[in-house]
Amino acid sequence: EEFDMLMNIHLKGVFFLTQALLPLINDSGRIINVSSGLARFSVPGSSAYAMMKGGVEVFTRYLAKELAGRRITANTVAPGAIATDFNGGHVRDDAEINRVVAGMTALGRAGVADDVGPMIASLLSDDNRWVNAQRIEVSGGMNI
Repeated sequence: EEFDMLMNIHLKGVFFLTQALLPLINDSGRIINVSSGLARFSVPGSSAYAMMKGGVEVFTRYLAKELAGRRITANTVAPGAIATDFNGGHVRDDAEINRVVAGMTALGRAGVADDVGPMIASLLSDDNRWVNAQRIEVSGGMNI
């Protein structure tokens, strides 16, 4: 039941929402999907979620190729551990987990939402019109 819920949100939801919105996206538009650092490194207990995020990354590359005729770019932003409500707020609310994350991150801290938003905004700008089919990790250098 939990697997199906994750699948519906993190993979099927992305696929079917994109399918529904494609007729509304202008030519030369942008698609930005969200993955996770967990698609690059392994944390026990996260395999189902991580494989779905990996599927989003593959889907995004296919979108970039399939929508090239409309000049629509498709990229994936993959945040590292971000101090939000995600996963019960553990990174944000548990000082020990936050400390562990900071120790695994080159920049020495867990991320915050304001670390991810500017990357997404930059991908939406015309300045990045040539960025396509990329996975861009926004993690402060987590697990490098």
